Amino acid sequence: MKDLNIQQFLDQDQKKDLLRLLTAGSVDDGKSTLIGRLLFDSKKLYEDQLDALERDSKREGHAGEDIDYALLLDGLKAEREQGITIDVAYRYFATSKRKFIIADTPGHEQYTRNMITGGSTASLAILLVDARKGVITQTRRHTFLASLLGIKHVILAVNKMDLMDYSEDVYYRICNDYKAFTTQLSIPDITLIPVSALKGDNVVEKSHHMPWYNGKSLLEHLETMHVSSDRNFDDFRFPVQVVNRPDIHFRGFAGTVASGVVHRGDTVMALPSGKTSTINRIIGSNGDQDYAFPPQAITLTLNDEIDISRGEMIIHPDNMPRIERHFEANLVWMDENKMDLRTSFYLKHNTRVTKARIDAIRHKVNINTLEKIAADPFQLNEIGRVVVTTATPLFFDPYSRNHQNGAFILIDPVTHFTCAVGMIIDKLDSTVLPSRITDIDKEKIGNGVSLIPQTERREKYGQRGITLWITGLHGSGKNNLAYQLERELFDRGKIVVLLDGSTIRSGLSRELDHSPADRAEHLRRVAHMARILNDQGIITLCSFISPRENIRDQVAAIIGKERFHIIYMDADVEQSRKARPELYQLAGEGKIDDLPGIHSQYEIPKHPDLVCRPDEDSENRKKIVTFLEKKDVI
Repeated sequence: MKDLNIQQFLDQDQKKDLLRLLTAGSVDDGKSTLIGRLLFDSKKLYEDQLDALERDSKREGHAGEDIDYALLLDGLKAEREQGITIDVAYRYFATSKRKFIIADTPGHEQYTRNMITGGSTASLAILLVDARKGVITQTRRHTFLASLLGIKHVILAVNKMDLMDYSEDVYYRICNDYKAFTTQLSIPDITLIPVSALKGDNVVEKSHHMPWYNGKSLLEHLETMHVSSDRNFDDFRFPVQVVNRPDIHFRGFAGTVASGVVHRGDTVMALPSGKTSTINRIIGSNGDQDYAFPPQAITLTLNDEIDISRGEMIIHPDNMPRIERHFEANLVWMDENKMDLRTSFYLKHNTRVTKARIDAIRHKVNINTLEKIAADPFQLNEIGRVVVTTATPLFFDPYSRNHQNGAFILIDPVTHFTCAVGMIIDKLDSTVLPSRITDIDKEKIGNGVSLIPQTERREKYGQRGITLWITGLHGSGKNNLAYQLERELFDRGKIVVLLDGSTIRSGLSRELDHSPADRAEHLRRVAHMARILNDQGIITLCSFISPRENIRDQVAAIIGKERFHIIYMDADVEQSRKARPELYQLAGEGKIDDLPGIHSQYEIPKHPDLVCRPDEDSENRKKIVTFLEKKDVI
């Protein structure tokens, strides 16, 4: 009989619903103390925890002679030393009516990102206000964030009423200020409760110090609040996380049900392929099951072989999400660095990762007044509306309808830091997409002028676009130097392009011969290519004999004399002949015409920027790199 009662108790406990909630507020509003008091007064602490709490309160507490209940959650050394919350702390407890997971989030503005973390899965928010201070900026910030996160139930706990002699006037003044602010927000259920977390007033039991308050205590309210309808059970969305293929006889798609319900035998569609099949098996933690719902982790098998990979999504074909690359979103900026609209971010949406950019900033929000203000790039903790474009389509729903399938994060491509969280409002039609092209830009485009200033290219690449023109006889070693220098600069992280005679003559100058006129035309084409590459901020290495001084002057004029630097490979005909004997032999036999140094004069540059010698490879590269550094090219 005793075993039966225990089993009945366990069965009943298993059926209790779970409420996820967060606490937020300004610094020292008493969030951790409130949760600690809630656990203490509801008899949810073990004896060893109580002993440790009493001992720690005397040694590290900030509550005078009283027990410091905040120590139950402030576990970090820095938190205990300063008496503040820094990181999100989670606590689980249960009563006879319900189970709870509480996220205690920091109050400092610099830790707003932690409140986003704690609120991402919460159905209810307890926001604390110090009765001595009333509604302040952080109260408004956290309320607005709760609204953005789609939290439908908010409790404003007016704390430290004991320090205000449990004044009814103080409480109602704060209530009126808060209600005036929240009328502009879409939070359907707001409850206000006067409490003293330190003394336990209205936390678990109704307080005799405030007979004028007729509402429920905090715990009573938490136990009786109806939240089951907050989750989306209508739109089936299953982002594939892993393709499970243990052997040739099994192929399943594992992940977590984001929303909706799926049954065995349902017809489903895979996105983006659009191919359909039916559900063969639904495998959960306890084996096969007939159906699944959020947030269950399951594996689905299909009756047909469909190619599905991580990042793709399984849905019901008669209930499609948006499949778009352009959308508007509310964004909370979480990076200490200012938003840079030139950055191509990584966007993570469910299990899908793609490149994305912020195309436009619609507005930012003044937290105190909820006024829409100038659309400047966001700073840390600023909130506003933006337009986002992704490299590949996302399968999303508006966040207001489906939290799990409407949220995303932006990741910095260099630091891999999460720099923003976003809530999708809806798709944007391509006809109303913002344009970054201003009237000045249009004028530049009409004149063939790049919209990217040279200063921006230099800042991004860490270099200036210049041309190193390496000249010398056949066999002088100019190609060896050019290719080795290309490797050296590339290894230093520079963007470099190499052009040489054989490469250009095999394509761009294919119809030209080696006559003086065609040789001049050949080098003119090379010069224009080098100029275009330099305009793009690219270092260009050109390895060409270019035997005439006047032609080299023309090349310099095309490229720009300030960007043209000539390097002479100092090797005479005899040295060059030793390096390329077969070539010079053919020239001596009359089988090759117009070979500079043999049939025509090679004019040594009068004023080269550098002179190199073929037997000094490493010294030549070092000399050129030093030259580039002195010229502030790299």
